[in-house]
Amino acid sequence: MAKRLDPRLFPDYTQKKVVDSAMERLDLHGFTRRQFLSFASASAIAAATAVTLGKPAVAIADPSGKIAHLMMTLQLEYCANADAGAHGAAKALGLGITSLDGQLDSERQLNQFEQQIADGVNGVLLHAPGGGSIKRIAQLANENKVWLDNTWGTLPWFTPFEAGDYYTLYAEPDEFSAHRAVTVEVCKAVKEKFGGGTVVGVTGIEGNSTDIIRSRGRDDAFKDFPEIKFAGSLPGKWNREDSQKAMEDLISRYPKIVGVIAQNDDVADGCIAALRAAGIQPGQDVFVSGADGTTGGAEAIKQGKLLATSANVPAYMGAFLSTRLYDVMNGWKPRASERMMNWRSVAMTKSNVDAYLSRYVNNDGVDPFDYEKLSKVKHPDDWDPQAEVFPMNIDQEWGGIDKPAGWDYPAAYRAAHDGGEAKAVAAEYAAHYKIDFFGPSPMKKA
Repeated sequence: MAKRLDPRLFPDYTQKKVVDSAMERLDLHGFTRRQFLSFASASAIAAATAVTLGKPAVAIADPSGKIAHLMMTLQLEYCANADAGAHGAAKALGLGITSLDGQLDSERQLNQFEQQIADGVNGVLLHAPGGGSIKRIAQLANENKVWLDNTWGTLPWFTPFEAGDYYTLYAEPDEFSAHRAVTVEVCKAVKEKFGGGTVVGVTGIEGNSTDIIRSRGRDDAFKDFPEIKFAGSLPGKWNREDSQKAMEDLISRYPKIVGVIAQNDDVADGCIAALRAAGIQPGQDVFVSGADGTTGGAEAIKQGKLLATSANVPAYMGAFLSTRLYDVMNGWKPRASERMMNWRSVAMTKSNVDAYLSRYVNNDGVDPFDYEKLSKVKHPDDWDPQAEVFPMNIDQEWGGIDKPAGWDYPAAYRAAHDGGEAKAVAAEYAAHYKIDFFGPSPMKKA
């Protein structure tokens, strides 16, 4: 039997001295360290390793590489949950990973990105608070050949196609449909118990693209419930503390509130705290919804304090985007329709929360995903997105937001959607989707 190199014995290519030594042995004069690491595919790294170890060159799918997760803020439980998914995927795929807290500051994230370039990172998962720095970050990614994917906060109508090939993916859940669905749950509960009434909202950060999309989905739901009045909203800045203050203000303005649409689960937590402090019992006197499907959100549903949340599974975001970085770092090329993608959230209520808790929270350390199967490099034939993933429709994503003067659809995007590629990609991902997003973990033994 042919012997296979054990990747655990490979030199650590995150170390400058190790890279220099390997390049010297391979006589790579004129190449930079970044070129050596950025352009080396899995087989090239393995071959280089084999040569430096005095062994024949072989192809192997266990490269070295380093990615960074630039988190929006550690104030949010969502970000911590997402980071766990990013680290789980990185570990399974043999990647080094660094996580940094952006503290809701786009300029800080830009500085962090520049520092990661200097540190020799190969790819960056960006969770931006807004679109303030995305153009510059994307420009730097392309100039320095550092792979980039981004989620949530962005500059509407700015796409990876304008930025260059190294901005490989912008992805987020289908937020319009997801937030509409949880708003419907609140409206149904309000109608059934009270016959109608006043509902308010506590949002995220004003002007944030995700906040705008969620508000559109929320507002669309109210069209089907004329007996319910949406009185207005205040920003909760995505976090518990500011949301509690916003909810206190709304209670003083509208003392007969029967429903609250919170823009995420951390916001919902703050709203619940304010309601209880005012002697109003969530789940009895008022119905509250959230978004994201955090651990705390799921537990609040189980306790009867939260009616519903749109479970996009934060850990999935971290895993999905980290795996994309791994794949492009190892030679896989996305089609146009794979550079802007959505995944489907699940409206989580008491009826299905136990399935979520057993897989994503009380799982006894069992990984929630088969991380390797997310990768098209590791599993070129039987990869599984492990969620309903499909090409993004930017008209639905950013509808209602004015386009910049002179803006037109990128040629590659238009061709993919007009020529049938987007439909074909959606069908392909649907066919590969085998591991149920809300089923038991694929790593759990029978």
